[in-house]
Amino acid sequence: MSAVLDHHDAHDHDHHHAPAGWRRWVFATNHKDIGTLYLLFSFAMLMVGGVLALGIRAELFQPGLQLVNPELFNQLTTMHGIIMVFGAIMPAFVGFANWMLPLQIGASDMAFARMNNFSFWLMIPAAVIIVLSFFMPGGAPAAGWTLYAPLTLQMGPSMDAAIFAMHILGASSIMGSINIIVTILNMRAPGMTLMKMPMFAWTWLITAYLLIAVMPVLAGAITMTLTDRHFGTSFFNPAGGGDPVMYQHIFWFFGHPEVYIMILPAFGIVSHVVSTFSRKKLFGYASMVYATGSIAILSFVVWAHHMFTTGMPVTGQLFFMYSTMLIAVPTGVKIFNWIATMWKGSMTFETPMLWAVGFIFVFTMGGFTGLMLSMAPIDINFQDTYYVVAHFHYVLVAGSLFAMFAGVYYWLPKWTGVMYSETRGKLHFWWSMISFNVTFFPMHFLGLAGMPRRYADYPMQFADFNMIASVGAFFFGFAQVYFFLFVVLPAMRGKGQPAPQKPWEGAVGLEWEVPSPAPHHTFENPPKLDATATRVIG
Repeated sequence: MSAVLDHHDAHDHDHHHAPAGWRRWVFATNHKDIGTLYLLFSFAMLMVGGVLALGIRAELFQPGLQLVNPELFNQLTTMHGIIMVFGAIMPAFVGFANWMLPLQIGASDMAFARMNNFSFWLMIPAAVIIVLSFFMPGGAPAAGWTLYAPLTLQMGPSMDAAIFAMHILGASSIMGSINIIVTILNMRAPGMTLMKMPMFAWTWLITAYLLIAVMPVLAGAITMTLTDRHFGTSFFNPAGGGDPVMYQHIFWFFGHPEVYIMILPAFGIVSHVVSTFSRKKLFGYASMVYATGSIAILSFVVWAHHMFTTGMPVTGQLFFMYSTMLIAVPTGVKIFNWIATMWKGSMTFETPMLWAVGFIFVFTMGGFTGLMLSMAPIDINFQDTYYVVAHFHYVLVAGSLFAMFAGVYYWLPKWTGVMYSETRGKLHFWWSMISFNVTFFPMHFLGLAGMPRRYADYPMQFADFNMIASVGAFFFGFAQVYFFLFVVLPAMRGKGQPAPQKPWEGAVGLEWEVPSPAPHHTFENPPKLDATATRVIG
């Protein structure tokens, strides 16, 4: 009898107490632990990419070559882009998915726990390879983050290392996506139909399908580059009859859906935050779902708007121009829905809501500059200038990153069990918001005046705006260090007021039905849901 009791106690112990020490993290199969690992990894890569960005801005602080030679400058721009896209933004959203999706849909964990662990740990060697490529003969790849041929065919051995690392990261993304799809489709609590799912689950479900569709396309493009470099093929090498423009077509067929992979989960987070702090249900839930699906489908037919200057026939230019303008419609639907949700709501402006409203404002500006770039005759003037740099940073930094900050501030009490300092959170928001705009808004004018991107030097007429942008960039970088040291670290150490189970008055969803901090294991038995599928009965 005692043996049975002991066994029962051990079983009980396994289920309710997190294992201690390094084994907990190395062999992690718990979705919350893996989510935490992803988020910490992505923040570390954000810092690495940020240091490279500050190297770029320090060089551009004034005309003339100050700190780095043009070759190293191009290495900095290339590696900054690759690290931010594949090391910071994408893993952070996978971290959010791991942490929140099982809690939001009432699942006990992710569907494939060991594959989840593997997909995280694959990222570490890939990140190490990418960072160490700076120390290889000839330095890091310097072909731009898009890795255009024929430059990639002329790079040193670090190019092969980067290709290998991106293959590993792609495998990690595909495994993570399969896990997310299976979890959402098969492990929802009984009674939670697809159209009752939280918006974040919907955006991630669609994002995961996008990832599975396009990561192999990137893998194909970089593998063809590899065979051109070492095995005598001529896919992109004009000397052997290859076509460098074909690389652009293949890359952007991956690259444009990739842009939406980095923004759709952000839409999900913002939908939750806006609804919570407006004390209202999300306006037009079904239209949000359909708009997300429309964006995903349309993202496959707009890729060549990145290529208006490659000598595309006018018919092609017209097709891609109109399809690109069309994708603004479902995006506009989302912005309309968020504003309609706020309309006549009992709004309060805690830190998550500040980030969400900031996101809507700045993302909309980025969207408008994108619409201008969609018009072929105008794009020919803007192509490869700082106008494009300004546009995509408004969409990706102010889009993806600001939404992530909204998500961190929104769910941090649930993750850590303590409330962060609202004053520090608001300081972080205003500091980031102002310095971000000081950095990237002048770049629109630089681009309109014709300053090309990826140049280490520039004539005197661009000096003033570059100096302003560089100062803003350093302030923006320090704001993120402040965020980690004074918001995240104290919360991780448990310093602060204990967080209630539901810290936000207007919050709905199953994640607010578990205690704060969320126990190591949740929903071992599927929860019984009410009619709205947002609350547990009994």
